[in-house]
Amino acid sequence: MLLFTVKMGGLAATLIVTSLMLLQRVQICACFDYRDALEKSIMFYEAQRSGRLPPNQRVTWRANSGLEDGKTAGVDLEGGYYDAGDNVKFGMPMAYTITMLSWSTVAYRKELHNARQLGYVLDAIKWGTDYFIKAHPEPNLLWGEVGDGNTDHECWQRPEDMTTPRPAYRIDPRNPGSDLAGETAAAMAAASIAFRDSDASYSYSLLNHARQLFSFADTYRGKYDNSIQVAQKYYASKSGYTDELLWSAIWLYEATGDEYYLAYVANNAAALGGINWSMTEFSWDVKFAGVQVLASKVLWNHA
Repeated sequence: MLLFTVKMGGLAATLIVTSLMLLQRVQICACFDYRDALEKSIMFYEAQRSGRLPPNQRVTWRANSGLEDGKTAGVDLEGGYYDAGDNVKFGMPMAYTITMLSWSTVAYRKELHNARQLGYVLDAIKWGTDYFIKAHPEPNLLWGEVGDGNTDHECWQRPEDMTTPRPAYRIDPRNPGSDLAGETAAAMAAASIAFRDSDASYSYSLLNHARQLFSFADTYRGKYDNSIQVAQKYYASKSGYTDELLWSAIWLYEATGDEYYLAYVANNAAALGGINWSMTEFSWDVKFAGVQVLASKVLWNHA
C-alpha cells in the first residue's frame, strides 16, 4: 500500500492517500470515516494560509495577515503558507508540499471528486502556486523566504497580530539555489498537470514558470541555504541540489512529454546520484526516491 506523506518539516500534515485508496474499495469498515479524515487533512492548509483570505475560507478563526509581505523589497509577496506554528514562509518545504498535493491529485483525481474534495485540494494547490508566480517575477530570480525564524521564534504571536520583521530573501545568478528553484519547478510542473482539465490557461502559465525555473536551477548551480543563510537553522539543504535537478526534470517530462527532460534524467542520473537504490528517506530535502518512482513509471509505460 502506497502512502504519500505531505511533510513540511515543522508544518507536517498528511493528505491521506490511504483514505483515497480505501475509498476505492467496496467494503469499508463503518467505524472509520475516511472522507472526514481526508477533508480535515485538506482543511489544515486553510489554517496555514497567509494573505487576504477568500470568501469561501472554511477555517473562519483565521483572518487576513501578512498583507505587506515583500513591500520592503519592492515586490508583492502576499499569500502562500506559513510553516507550522511559525509565521515564516519557507519556500523550500512549501514548494515540496505543493508538489506532493499535486501528485496526490493527479494520481487520485477520481477518488477526490467522489469524496467531494477535489475543488478544495485544487484551491489548496493554487494558493501555493499563485504565491510562487508572484515570487518568480523574472526567469532567473526567485524569492525563497519571507520572515526570519530567529526573531519569529522569540515572539509567539498570531499571524494576524505580527509585529516581527518580515524581510524577504531571494536567489538569483549571483546567489544561486538550484534545490529551491528545482523544487519550485517541480511544484509548478506537477500543478500544471492537476489543472490541465479544469483551467488550461493557468496550467500553461505554470508550465512556463516551471521551464524557466528548471533552466535557472541547472544553469546557476548552488545550494539555496548558502544564499539564504537564515534558512540553515531550520531547513538546511543537507542532500544538496542534485536530487532536485532530477526531480524537476522528471516532473517536466510528466507535464510536457518533451524527450529533452527524460534524456536529462537518463544522462545525468549517475552523475547526480539518482541511481543509488539504497535510499531510505523521501522528504522535503531528499527527492531521489520520488525520482525513481516516476522513472519506473516511464519504464513501465514503455515496456
